[in-house]
Amino acid sequence: MSKISVVIPCYNEEENVEAIATAVKEEFDEYLPEYDYEIIFIDNDSKDKTRDLIRLMAEKDDHVKAIFNAKNFGQFKSPYYGLLQMTGDAGILLAADFQDPVEMIHKFVEGWEEGYKIVIGRKTKSDESKFVYFLRSIYYKMIRKYSDVEQIEHYTGFGLYDRAFVEVLKKLDDPTPFLRGIVAELGFRRKEIEYRQPKRRAGKTSNNWYRLYDGAMLSFTSYTKVGLRIATFLGFFGALVSFIIAIVYLVLKLVNWYGFNAGVAPLIILVAVLGSMQLFFIGLIGEYILSMNQRIMKRPLVVEEERIGKWEDGNEDSAR
Repeated sequence: MSKISVVIPCYNEEENVEAIATAVKEEFDEYLPEYDYEIIFIDNDSKDKTRDLIRLMAEKDDHVKAIFNAKNFGQFKSPYYGLLQMTGDAGILLAADFQDPVEMIHKFVEGWEEGYKIVIGRKTKSDESKFVYFLRSIYYKMIRKYSDVEQIEHYTGFGLYDRAFVEVLKKLDDPTPFLRGIVAELGFRRKEIEYRQPKRRAGKTSNNWYRLYDGAMLSFTSYTKVGLRIATFLGFFGALVSFIIAIVYLVLKLVNWYGFNAGVAPLIILVAVLGSMQLFFIGLIGEYILSMNQRIMKRPLVVEEERIGKWEDGNEDSAR
């Protein structure tokens, strides 16, 4: 009997974890009774009752397992690490807040049965803020245009991944993984299924503008060179314009030494413009260096505090 692992990252999701587990069980009971399954919660150091609720579920149901992180390791590392810990023949990444529709699970499995190693969900509409969705659309189009590899628009990581693909992920040994880019880059056969993203079922999202910026810059610095190229071209252009202006002012001054009064305004404007450009591009280059530095340090993806439930090694409630 084939086994499907459903990996559910969570952080302060006490209002959703029981409901999402129930929904997953009902999905398998109704549409996939011939499959064995496991539900792996990977908790990013929740501060509410999320962990207590997961413990209770794991005690009552052998299908439920959990990994409790020692701290919050971020929105990209934790789900990626959870996927690497799956024991099934395929793994499905699923958000705990119901913004990834549970009813897509059997559709993913159907695509997997057709022979696709990767079956992903791609948002075509969303019930979230129209302004946020508009900004996401602009970002995806920009990153897709300037990326060195193919990029998938409105793809969040929600999807099914065959064990063969997960084994490749393990070999990458990337301390700052960006799954959305890796899926497009590695070239496995994939199927895309469109869906409409609903609103959160309950609770408050932990995403904010800083987290969105963090994700955008991780993708930008990992898969594009355009930032550095723009810095180089504009730097050259700015230097050329400055040189031409300097020559023009010198000639005008030499031709009419006493009549031509340049004043300090042009100098102040030029210094302000060039200074702001330098600060912007120093910051942009710093983002690339930060991305490189994180990879060079080779820190672990996450540090586990505890594992809950029955894992294949037979250990229950084992700290690792």
